[in-house]
Amino acid sequence: MKTKIYDVRDLNKHNLEQSIIYDEAEANAKVNEALNKIDEAAKILVNGGLVAFPTETVYGLGANAMDPEAVAKIYEAKGRPGDNPLIVHIARASNIGELTPTLTPKIIRLIDNFWPGPLTIVLKKKPEVPDITTGGLDTVAIRMPDDPIALELIKKAGCPIAAPSANLSGRPSPTRGEHVVTDLDGKVDAILIGNDCRIGIESTVLDMTGAVPTILRPGIITAENIEAAIGETVVMDPALNQRMDASNGDEDENLIPRAPGMKYAHYAPKAEMTIIEGQIDKVKKEIQRLKGLNEGLGLKVGVILFEEKAFIEAAHEFFAKLRAMDDDGVDLILAGALSEQDGVGFAVMNRMLKSAGYHIAKV
Repeated sequence: MKTKIYDVRDLNKHNLEQSIIYDEAEANAKVNEALNKIDEAAKILVNGGLVAFPTETVYGLGANAMDPEAVAKIYEAKGRPGDNPLIVHIARASNIGELTPTLTPKIIRLIDNFWPGPLTIVLKKKPEVPDITTGGLDTVAIRMPDDPIALELIKKAGCPIAAPSANLSGRPSPTRGEHVVTDLDGKVDAILIGNDCRIGIESTVLDMTGAVPTILRPGIITAENIEAAIGETVVMDPALNQRMDASNGDEDENLIPRAPGMKYAHYAPKAEMTIIEGQIDKVKKEIQRLKGLNEGLGLKVGVILFEEKAFIEAAHEFFAKLRAMDDDGVDLILAGALSEQDGVGFAVMNRMLKSAGYHIAKV
């Protein structure tokens, strides 16, 4: 398959402001050129094809969520297990009614506070939503991204877009256009290249179908943020607080994932990876010791170590660092653990643990 690659960065206003100073006519021409490319990508989606596109979290791989044959192509292109549900992206809050019969005052408060943005809401689905889009569940995960390219693409396509991360299944999520090209060139119809993703980890997934709002996947929108918006307690799914036994690496084969990332191994770099957990000074010392020891054995060692409270930076940089180390041919990655007492730190650690296959050394 020949993949069309469209550079549409000029649709991002700040991208124009940070580059050469354009006069107004030239700037408008560049924006119009980007819009024409998005038109072409939208037609691909309407005709049942696959288009990768940027969002504020990570790049997504999109297909018409209401077209089972198109959605099946996502699973094929990514090598994704068929019971792993997809997130459906919409461009207007009013479009939520196409996907779910459920709309309560609490859900409206979530939409008002967090959309467009990195919050995915899990609700009961309408029968029209194909089972393949929801991993066979009777629920659908919905969000409205906060990225001008993503929103324009969805509007022009005129349909909800099912889109997991635009990477090969199990690989680190892509936060830059070149990451998507590396994984999916030749496997999808088109790739829209935008700016680097602003946030860098996937959206928070909040299940609103039970008695208590439950986070199924942590993200940059924390339980505390949600509680402040809806005025009630939010809990974490128990699976988020369990660490797999690294001695066997087994996951529960009977687990039915209710959101992306709940069951299958994710985010793995090519190198072996170990997390060093403990007091920060001891962590730094142990990383240096292990780095020297392994380099003495002829291994190329990469280090991921964020400042103690740099949680937002860690979210933005973590996947990009894994990708850079893959490109550098690193044999071993040593990563310093983040505090899980912070909501964003907890979200990044969720990804870090999966990336390392739950290999942890405590100091």
